[in-house]
Amino acid sequence: MQKGEKSKMEVIIEEAIPEYAKERIEYSKRIGSETDNLSFGKEGFPISVEDEKKYIRAIRNDDKSVEYFAWKNGVLIGSASLSGLPRRMNHRATLGLTVIKAEWNNGIGTRLLEKVIGYAKQHAIEIIDLEVRSDNVRAIHLYQKFGFVKIGTFPKYFKIGNSYADCDIMYLDL
Repeated sequence: MQKGEKSKMEVIIEEAIPEYAKERIEYSKRIGSETDNLSFGKEGFPISVEDEKKYIRAIRNDDKSVEYFAWKNGVLIGSASLSGLPRRMNHRATLGLTVIKAEWNNGIGTRLLEKVIGYAKQHAIEIIDLEVRSDNVRAIHLYQKFGFVKIGTFPKYFKIGNSYADCDIMYLDL
């Protein structure tokens, strides 16, 4: 299905393709400007469209990695990725999950998380890990709902201006 063919009201979740690179970069600027829960701000990803296309191709060619995009009304509203780890850690993957602020608490994060966990189970990924800002109660609640447990904290993980924020380390043993 092409991006322009998406239903006007339905949320569509599909695997990322290189043709969506420009939308992905613009999306990163939008979400970066909406919250301080991410590793970047309003500048988004400092990457060219061509480099983003290469990144998406690399993810698609790695059977331990995946990225899903959630679309609504032809607009990218969420993304979830698993980044498989190499060598003796290839039974693990790291999770990244974002949703635009207007869609928080509408089930988009839940649907994206279901997709990546399903992918992990089908691709012999045994453990999913993540880092989440310690005061991001909504995200932590979502992860706990799926069985993620906190195993530690990185103090002063982010520095935004002159303020620091801790991040919790969580993991899910599938």
